[in-house]
Amino acid sequence: MAEVCFELFNNQLVQQLVGEADANLRLIEKMLNVEILSFGNQITVKGSTSDVENAKNAIDILYNKASKGIEIGEQEVKAAVRMSGDVKVSDDNKQNLNDIVLKTKKRYIYPRSATQAKYIQEMLKNELVFGLGPAGTGKTYLAVALAVSMMLEGTIDKIILSRPAVEAGENLGFLPGDLKEKVDPYLRPLYDALYEMLPAEQVDKKIALGEIEIAPLAFMRGRTLSNSFIILDEAQNTTPMQMKMFLTRLGENSRMVVNGDLSQVDLPRGVISGLRDALDTLHNVDNISSVTFSSEDVVRHGLVAKIVKAYEEKSKRLAKENHDGND
Repeated sequence: MAEVCFELFNNQLVQQLVGEADANLRLIEKMLNVEILSFGNQITVKGSTSDVENAKNAIDILYNKASKGIEIGEQEVKAAVRMSGDVKVSDDNKQNLNDIVLKTKKRYIYPRSATQAKYIQEMLKNELVFGLGPAGTGKTYLAVALAVSMMLEGTIDKIILSRPAVEAGENLGFLPGDLKEKVDPYLRPLYDALYEMLPAEQVDKKIALGEIEIAPLAFMRGRTLSNSFIILDEAQNTTPMQMKMFLTRLGENSRMVVNGDLSQVDLPRGVISGLRDALDTLHNVDNISSVTFSSEDVVRHGLVAKIVKAYEEKSKRLAKENHDGND
């Protein structure tokens, strides 16, 4: 058993951190199997050595967020606990993770897992980043958040959001309505992310002015995209030719993020995913990074994480059975 005692110096922030009737501390206790005692600004944590360290890290993370004006609730506590075990390398590393906050017009957005923190750091550092992993891990949401933040800072002039309009093909002709009506259902998640970060009238105005462009992948052909933040979503459903076309649109002072889930490829049997092909082709090229998310990074409803994990385990089990059967 271990015990650590420490003091937090801002009374108002401590009140926000512990929550009503110490609810936030009780949640940390439950998640990390520790005992937390709070007397004014003094906090004592008891439990196993690793659990106490993680609880102290989680409390530090929450205190840091409260100091930035972020309201502390259940989701923030769960995020802090998720990150607590991944910030043990050094105090400097922990501080760097805590300092990652993206400012948009409507909210502060921050990583809810260490992988999300790494993802944001890689997007800031590299011109091309691949985000890989299951739905619900925040790949597209965080990329849009960084794009909006950079636009508000004046670092870029344009945000371009794209995805294959129809899984495996972009065959839009059979759909009813004009072009916008045909493609909007496929681009809806990108609109939703924008409306969470900017007032609706600003989103609509920037779209009208061409400062934000949301378009199917086929519309990227023949263009050079400069001074832009470019995001390709559902990239697992591109062909190698489509992916090469998209990647070569990158212009001066631009960043590109390519997101996808290689376990959810909808291409016809025998067609190679452009995302997988790009990863194989570009793995030794400088200024390109890839970040892989797992079920541990799912930030939607808790049941979603369990569902994703169950499918991951099934996939591993089937792969092992196939391997053993071929021996």
